[in-house]
Amino acid sequence: MPEQTLYERLGGEESIEAVVDRFYGHVMADDLVNGYFEDVDMQRQIAHQTQFISAVTGGPVEYSGEDMRAAHEGMGINEEEFNAIARHLNTALKEFEVPEAEREDVLDEIASYQGAIVEA
Repeated sequence: MPEQTLYERLGGEESIEAVVDRFYGHVMADDLVNGYFEDVDMQRQIAHQTQFISAVTGGPVEYSGEDMRAAHEGMGINEEEFNAIARHLNTALKEFEVPEAEREDVLDEIASYQGAIVEA
């Protein structure tokens, strides 16, 4: 039997979407980072982030968004803000009782994009 992908271990798209929805609830409650989403269609953002996480965790989804560097260029995101976002994602994953190993795998995937998102 082939090993399950991280996407499958997370429960697939519906589970990922639920986590992403909760994640953005935490993000929007955080004054450090919520300003980045003031003029953003949050339903579209949730769908976009669900697609991204589904793709990078091995799901049968092709990410159709911009390259991470291009998408975040000029936003001035610093390391503290990036880490706050990662903490909110970890919190949402914990709230859905995602096991630690899977949480770490998701956060490792997200961390691999830090260089493209954070501006020096």
